[in-house]
Amino acid sequence: MISFAGVVASLAFLVVFAYRGHSVVVVAPIASLIAVITSGVPIMGTYTQIFMPALAGFIGKYFPLFLFGAIFGYLMTSTGLARYLAHGITALFGAKRALIATVVATALLTYGGVSAWVVAFTIVPIATALFQENEIPHRLMPAAIALGTITFALAALPGSPQIHNAIPTSYFGTNTYAAPVFGLLAAAIMFCAGIAWLQWRARRLRAGGEAFAPRDAHGNIIETPLAQQAEEIAVATPLKQPSTAVQGLLGLLPIAVVIGVNFSIVYGFSKHWDAAYLAEEKYGETSLGALLGVWSPTIALALAVVVIIAMFPSRVRESLSELSEGAKNAIVPCFTTASEVGYGAVIAALAIFAFIKDNMLGISDNALVVSTVSTAVISGITGSSSGGLSITMQTLGEQLAQLASEQGISLELMHRVTAMASVSFDSLPHNGAVLTMLLVCGMTHKLAYKDVAMVTVAIPLATLAFMLGLAALVPGLA
Repeated sequence: MISFAGVVASLAFLVVFAYRGHSVVVVAPIASLIAVITSGVPIMGTYTQIFMPALAGFIGKYFPLFLFGAIFGYLMTSTGLARYLAHGITALFGAKRALIATVVATALLTYGGVSAWVVAFTIVPIATALFQENEIPHRLMPAAIALGTITFALAALPGSPQIHNAIPTSYFGTNTYAAPVFGLLAAAIMFCAGIAWLQWRARRLRAGGEAFAPRDAHGNIIETPLAQQAEEIAVATPLKQPSTAVQGLLGLLPIAVVIGVNFSIVYGFSKHWDAAYLAEEKYGETSLGALLGVWSPTIALALAVVVIIAMFPSRVRESLSELSEGAKNAIVPCFTTASEVGYGAVIAALAIFAFIKDNMLGISDNALVVSTVSTAVISGITGSSSGGLSITMQTLGEQLAQLASEQGISLELMHRVTAMASVSFDSLPHNGAVLTMLLVCGMTHKLAYKDVAMVTVAIPLATLAFMLGLAALVPGLA
């Protein structure tokens, strides 16, 4: 009982201090220490032989994906291509459809491989101008951005180069395009339901007298912490009206490269690669199938970076110097997630975890349900979809794959369901991406989190539950 209480206390410590804004790189080792002390296992041995190898293993496997994703996102922003894309989408949908334009722009950037943090900083100036011009309540902006960044574009859309879609490939022998029909249908439901909620909320708030600026129960305008800064950004970066569709096409080109190259490698070039050497001991005695989920999006992002540099020959020297700046943006997200993975490895190594795991596996006789619940809960505890997904796969991945095979469940479907389950409870208030979006938008949890929770927690969970039921009725849905 003491060891179990220690695990609960360590989880509470991790959640509370992450919510308060402390780096998980520091918090996770301390949280691990709490669990280790109460379990009576060696402290330094656990730290150097369990925590650090798990952390290093994650970085060794996924850092290239973080690296090229961060560089890609930085160049998309510094060259103005992200703004071009947003302007093109705005012109396509019309400024009066600011909510839809914001969600689509963020989703395209996310599907192209740009991290949620980069997307937020890129979109906010444009979204601020759109929302203010059309008197859409400011408090809905974080939810609109969150819907496009940390829901369907991360894990539901097949082919996404995001880490959330790559992690399951190593455990289920799948690729990033796993269960395309299931993923596309789920993404469409999440998108439509999210937009419907935001539009309904906008009408309700307007009916209550709220335009752009949020108001309290007495109708007084609420001065949010960064509201003035948001207005300054909107003034400094006014919404541009593209004269033609050229801006939109230029902004879309690098993302099309990522999508096209990723698809071509998975379904074309990889079929002709001679990768027999991977079975050798010095290459880890693995196979191309086990690595393709990481290789293909990494190569796609790297080639997209080359394309962006080539698109602006007059600033090649500047773009090359920005590679280092972009690379710096990969370090914190990668180490943060890796630190959470290290924490998960420590918990998994404790004797009490065998009891917890048995109970997780005993939640249901259906592998899909077990995977959904365990991934969602662990992602919620850690406040990270990628961290929770990594921990779940490291501790339960082999058992889930075996259980699915025994039950005749498609591993492609397992991949898609597990990835989608990670983007649900992860968006609780202590989630780093949610905190960043609220901060950049000049909002507070009290004003805006209700809508963020609806589009990032409630709707994704409801969608996944519906799709699991549909998959049971239509076996070939994957």
